[in-house]
Amino acid sequence: MKLAFSTLGVPGLPVPDVVRLAAAHGYHGVELRAHPEEPVHPGLTAAERADAAAAFKSLGIEILGLAGYARVAAPGDDAPVLEEIRELVDLARDLGAPFVRVFPGGDVDQDPGESDATAARRLGTAAEHAADVGVRILLETHDSHRTGADVIRILGPVGHRQVGALWDVMHTWLGGEQPSDTYAALSPYLGYVQVKDIASAEDSTPLPLGAGALPLAECVELLSRRGWDGWLCWEYEKRWYEGAAPLPDLLTAGREHLARLLNDSA
Repeated sequence: MKLAFSTLGVPGLPVPDVVRLAAAHGYHGVELRAHPEEPVHPGLTAAERADAAAAFKSLGIEILGLAGYARVAAPGDDAPVLEEIRELVDLARDLGAPFVRVFPGGDVDQDPGESDATAARRLGTAAEHAADVGVRILLETHDSHRTGADVIRILGPVGHRQVGALWDVMHTWLGGEQPSDTYAALSPYLGYVQVKDIASAEDSTPLPLGAGALPLAECVELLSRRGWDGWLCWEYEKRWYEGAAPLPDLLTAGREHLARLLNDSA
């Protein structure tokens, strides 16, 4: 498996510095948070996109994907959601990134069946353009659809190879789903896996990998045993927790922890 980290852990850090961090700490790639407050977002010019892609290529670091914020199950018109996804997909194409992350974002007051149908319809439509440019859209286990069982209700009806799943191990754990059940649901669709650690369900302040309660060892062992060889991406949510320790100080130890888990599961 290849290892990456998300720029959610280094909010606002310029692209060249992100690339140097990845190279210095032994990571194969980076997931870029695609938001206007970050250096990489859909508003970049063609020249800025080219510069960002070149910075990564200069040190041999891959752009794993773009973490976007489109909410495919949210109530309302389809057009703004589809346009947001299209902009993310085009940015991924220009940067050479294979994946774009989207959220479910369903309304708690909405009928679940309606929410699922809305998300499936939008993803099915967005998949056509994604296929044309060679980018895959991944629906994250998150918010209204935090378990694999939830996400599969959307992905099953979509039935398009350019739409898959992103397994966030924290959200499936918070949803009470066992890793084996998550994998069983998502394995036909799995793009990559986000790892992290927190103290408890009541305290989601990011911790160094291995220092919290999430079943990382179980998840890595399961993936290894099933022969999955994709990406593990450390999503350290520093952006939402200013008091959390700086990610750069933790990157080497985090990579070493994941390497130990992979070695133990081999």
